[in-house]
Amino acid sequence: MNKYPVWLNVLVVSILIAGILFALPNLYGSAPAVQLADADRNAISEGQLDNYVRSLSNDGIEPEDAYLKDGRAVIRFNSIEDQQRSGELLRSRYKGEANVALTLAPKLPPWVRAIGLNPMSLGLDLRGGIYVLLEVDMATAIENRMRSYEQDIDDRLREARIRHRVELRDGIVTVRLTSADQLEQVRQIIVNADPNLLIGDGADGRSLTMRMTEAQIKERQDFAIEQNMTTLRNRVDQLGVAEPLVQRQGVDRIVVQLPGVQDPTELEKILTATATLEFRMVDVTGDSSGSRRYPGRDQEAPQVLMREVVASGDEIVDAGFTFTPEGQPAVSITLNSAGGDRMLANTQQNLGKLMSTLFIEWREETVQRGGVTETRKVKTEEIINSATIRGVFKNKFQITGMTQLEARDLAVLLRAGALAAPVYKVDERTIGPSLGQDNIDRGFRAIQIGFIAVIFFMALYYRWFGMIANVALLSNLVFIVAVLSLLGASLTLPGIAGIVLTVGMAVDANVLIFERIREEIAAGTSPQAAINSGYEKALSSIADANITTLIAAIVLLAFGTGPIKGFAITLMIGILTSMFTAIVGTRAIVNFAFGGRKIASVPV
Repeated sequence: MNKYPVWLNVLVVSILIAGILFALPNLYGSAPAVQLADADRNAISEGQLDNYVRSLSNDGIEPEDAYLKDGRAVIRFNSIEDQQRSGELLRSRYKGEANVALTLAPKLPPWVRAIGLNPMSLGLDLRGGIYVLLEVDMATAIENRMRSYEQDIDDRLREARIRHRVELRDGIVTVRLTSADQLEQVRQIIVNADPNLLIGDGADGRSLTMRMTEAQIKERQDFAIEQNMTTLRNRVDQLGVAEPLVQRQGVDRIVVQLPGVQDPTELEKILTATATLEFRMVDVTGDSSGSRRYPGRDQEAPQVLMREVVASGDEIVDAGFTFTPEGQPAVSITLNSAGGDRMLANTQQNLGKLMSTLFIEWREETVQRGGVTETRKVKTEEIINSATIRGVFKNKFQITGMTQLEARDLAVLLRAGALAAPVYKVDERTIGPSLGQDNIDRGFRAIQIGFIAVIFFMALYYRWFGMIANVALLSNLVFIVAVLSLLGASLTLPGIAGIVLTVGMAVDANVLIFERIREEIAAGTSPQAAINSGYEKALSSIADANITTLIAAIVLLAFGTGPIKGFAITLMIGILTSMFTAIVGTRAIVNFAFGGRKIASVPV
């Protein structure tokens, strides 16, 4: 009685060994480091890594370690001073070639990295880093959508040869006709363009108005948030920052957290940049409907551009920095199929004519008015390139007219994707590594105190069986860390609270089992039968208690945000691992120590 089959014992030992192996990387800690990512998204080679290290050595900085990870270079140091000096040196020496981020890197031995093991990631409150809260300009998102409606309706009416004038004002597109006879025809054209638009009659009897429904506005706002989150993730990835967190907060805000990063300068520039491009034909006659004059940048002369956009930034699927045969910096552009088709048709129809590249950027300016500080949104539109269409092309071409640094920056922004609407920084916090380390120390001190208190109680009250429970409790902590490491989940302060709670809950199952064994022995049951009965009869109570707590944790994970999710994840993992260690793990040890032989008493 009370003997596991060999295969089950082997399975338990194998799981324990695997847990120790996956948890092992967390013992080595972390150190200040510099991470470099190639500006053109290419994987960094061993030769480039050697050049970086050699540059630092020439300036008297000796890195502790340097290696490649996921196509990026990681250079680790013994002190924060060396890290900061190295960051400045590498930025100045490889500006435009590599993106440099100051971070923290795990101090793993080469053999641990070679087998692909990684420590669990630490959240912003534990590791330190940068927190940025961004607000999405929803008004501009809606206006951009209405402008696309304006152009679409204008194109359709022109194709139908209906004399008209279209204008957008205060979120309402108005179509004015020369005669009321064609009102119903125009109404049908608008319905065909989008049947969900709200269409109204103008006061003059020969015009129609259209605006978006509340459902369409909500859908556009959600799209702007989701598109911007995707773009921001891509941009952070371009910078070479590891383990970023980009998530929605409320209706119109996005939180960006970058654990381990300590330099917000480059980050703010890349996150809030709203630069995009529009390709338009030059109106040489100046009499086309909706044409406007735009200023030129540097050597480019002002031009009158047509209202119709041939292709825009949101249709760019790839962009890269390059040089023309004459040695000028350039950005190579690749359009999607829709943009490529329009570009092909445009170049076929306009050979020998001028096409301009319009650079568009939104930014915030702070001004003083009457002693009051005000923030206003400024839109910059300028022509960076005008060229005669010499041949027919579709979705691949180049633009020039920028410095080398401007071309590289623009390529990064376009490659990462255009923002669906401008974003503006609302809040920014930099949490130093010392504060993060203090949080780690306090959190683990809480775990240690709780763990030691439970160990003493179990050992004193349940004697040898209590010591077996303590072994399971220690194994449970190892498994929690191992699972967090394996899943790549981030540990935060609320997560540590979940672990502390799990430490207390983990012995509940053993308390139920041990008390049941005592009851069976008091009732005159033999020791072996009491052990077997204790584990079997307590199982239903253990399952009920843990399943109800697991359901609560799942609800927290599904509906909670931020810190609540961190707490829920560690609580869920802790419940599952504690059930395994408390039921299967302790039973395996008890069977090994007392099973399969006659015993006079049970030390419980």
